[in-house]
Amino acid sequence: QVQLVESGGGLVQAGGSLRLSCAASGMLFSINTMGWYRRAPGKQRELVATITSGGDTNHADSVKGRVTISRDNAKNTVYLQMNSLKPEDTAVYYCNAWRGLINYWGQGTQVTVSS
Repeated sequence: QVQLVESGGGLVQAGGSLRLSCAASGMLFSINTMGWYRRAPGKQRELVATITSGGDTNHADSVKGRVTISRDNAKNTVYLQMNSLKPEDTAVYYCNAWRGLINYWGQGTQVTVSS
């Protein structure tokens, strides 16, 4: 099993910044891709960004230039630096990890951007 615990969410004004963290624990061997997804009210969950164990990243078009995913393999932690936040970034943000063919999810952290 892999446990993922997110932190860093909160309320921020438009234009502000937040840094989300996701700490992984448990059976961490063979974890490859980790990432962040989000679910806005009334919408389906969508990809925000992913990062492989080798550091290759993928960011959704909607956040490119404003959001950066990074990873500290020594700390088993993945980060999401979010700048120039917009009200449409309001969502619950979920951490995700793949270990082999098994997919793990965190409980989510709420990000609210006020206009």
